[in-house]
Amino acid sequence: MIKEFLSQYPYILIGAEVLYCISIVLLAAKIIMDTKATSKTLAYLLLIIFLPVVGIIIYFVFGVNYRKNKFYTFSVARNERIYNLAQKYIQETHSKTLQDRREEVKDFINTINFLYNATYSPLSQENHVEVLLNGEEKFPRVFEAIKKAKYHIHLEYYIYENDDIGNKLADLLIEKAGEGVMVRFLYDDFGSGKIGKKLLSRLRASGIEVFPVNKIKFRILANRVNYRDHRKIIIIDAVEVFTGGINVSDKYINCENQLYWRDVHLYIKGHGAFYFQFLFWSNWVFAVKNIPEISGEYFRYDSSHTGKTIVQVAASGPNTKPSIMLSTNSAILSAKEKVYITTPYFIPVETVLNAIKQAALAGLDVRLMVPKTGDSVVVNAAAYSYYEELLQNNVRLFFYEKGFIHSKTMIIDDHFSCVGTANMDARSQELNFEVNTFIFDKAINLRLKEVFLEDMRYCEEITLEKWQKRPKGKVFFEHLARLLSPLI
Repeated sequence: MIKEFLSQYPYILIGAEVLYCISIVLLAAKIIMDTKATSKTLAYLLLIIFLPVVGIIIYFVFGVNYRKNKFYTFSVARNERIYNLAQKYIQETHSKTLQDRREEVKDFINTINFLYNATYSPLSQENHVEVLLNGEEKFPRVFEAIKKAKYHIHLEYYIYENDDIGNKLADLLIEKAGEGVMVRFLYDDFGSGKIGKKLLSRLRASGIEVFPVNKIKFRILANRVNYRDHRKIIIIDAVEVFTGGINVSDKYINCENQLYWRDVHLYIKGHGAFYFQFLFWSNWVFAVKNIPEISGEYFRYDSSHTGKTIVQVAASGPNTKPSIMLSTNSAILSAKEKVYITTPYFIPVETVLNAIKQAALAGLDVRLMVPKTGDSVVVNAAAYSYYEELLQNNVRLFFYEKGFIHSKTMIIDDHFSCVGTANMDARSQELNFEVNTFIFDKAINLRLKEVFLEDMRYCEEITLEKWQKRPKGKVFFEHLARLLSPLI
């Protein structure tokens, strides 16, 4: 019927084709004007040209920065107000730490100065830091610390699931709210899709303030996945912090008969908690859409001596400079002996990729540990496309085989370490709300190195010769997936 109609009125089909071509040209112009990264621009152009209609839909769902201006509008005035509360402490803490401990951090002074100038993140020296492996070590410590909370508990999570561990944590939060402790909870509406209305209702009914970051009305058209709140943070009484790669879900505690998840988290007690509080409030005022009364009490800190570990925080988001990407690059280029990186997703931006290759070619011991198989066929293929390039440039590559390695860690030389939420991909380093903790401490570095070497026992080391023997069809698919790497 349609065929007969078009044969009678051929000009309608011609007109539609002309309109479509004009639309493609206009859309291409929009992509060129709106998208800063050259690789991402080319990827979107390829999509709309070689995938008619489908490519356009993909762009409008995932590529258009609908909320970008709102992020900046909300953040500028509100973050300045929060910063004014914290300004004196930030400046004094940073100056005193540099004055007292400059010799210990001198090799990374450019990275430190960058984070302070770009994001107000101070270097703090009075911290006690512990490495927590997997949910089995994290959650007992979390429950123990929350039970002792006296004033407030702030949580911010990418994934919070309505399962056993999620409900145990919820029960404890409800109990503390009943004792008069102020509990605030931010969750990512995309990542926490399984949190459930029932659990949220229970939390809110107990007086806990709960809000999603970037509420998703239509999940199938969730363009806001470009701005995920990928952080995992708990702050207790402005003194204690839990942060790292472990979300609130049963899969992180490695129950029997389930896939083994290897992950790393941190417990921090001391002045380093101050900046996490600053980050939480910055996202809170965005999510809640108003400016609450934020008193100096929320930025108080324990003046007692809690430890000697030096800490600085790198945070990124759509409302900030890409400080995680730039500080990661700077830290790698500051290395003198070794760089050990663990990440579940390796689709690096060119800046970081070049820094890794440069370090390896300079003769440093550079190792990358990744899962043998990821949780996405396309993402896994895109990651595989980078490995030959790394191997050709003297980077040692290890495939973790015991289960899925979800850790996001970096060990440089003998006193710089990083544990965070950010993956080695463009989405984490340019678009998401992320937070990485830099630790300048030999004992923590040694502990993380021990963990890395222990995990190597469950790895297959990949050689260049072996990697180059893979089937050509597989290699082609990997390079095809790499074209989409700026988008995934």
